[in-house]
Amino acid sequence: MLGDVNGVELFLLGRALMKIGEEALPEPPGGGGRYAGSARLVLIVASDIAAHPDTAIGEIAARTGLPQSQVSTAIARLKEAGSVQTTPDPDDRRRVLVRQATEVSQRVAQVRAVGIEDALSAALGSDDPQRLREISEALDVLARNLMPQPEVPEARP
Repeated sequence: MLGDVNGVELFLLGRALMKIGEEALPEPPGGGGRYAGSARLVLIVASDIAAHPDTAIGEIAARTGLPQSQVSTAIARLKEAGSVQTTPDPDDRRRVLVRQATEVSQRVAQVRAVGIEDALSAALGSDDPQRLREISEALDVLARNLMPQPEVPEARP
């Protein structure tokens, strides 16, 4: 065995990290009350769209296990924030295809710029700088090794 963490503990750790991430996210303008649904649903949908560009709402619902109504609501929020673009499906004009926006919107840049220090301190119940630095470095290693990396086009001579 490589370490002492088992599958259940890893799952619970993932849930704890999701909650810390949610706490770190800034509130949407106006409190976000216009759309039902949590930031978690929006992030699940956004990550699926990133992994599957030009995808239909029904396909996102099938892959994520979310109800189609929640996927549609999340896409409306992402579209309003400038994070995604929609276009009619050229093969079936009744369907809408969704992809990440080509440009980073002001709202997306704002969300990405928010640090996790306060949320991490709250979750740890401590603001000890050494402990926060140690955990942050561990999170950096996990993110670097487990998160999908954006494709970088090869440089041409």
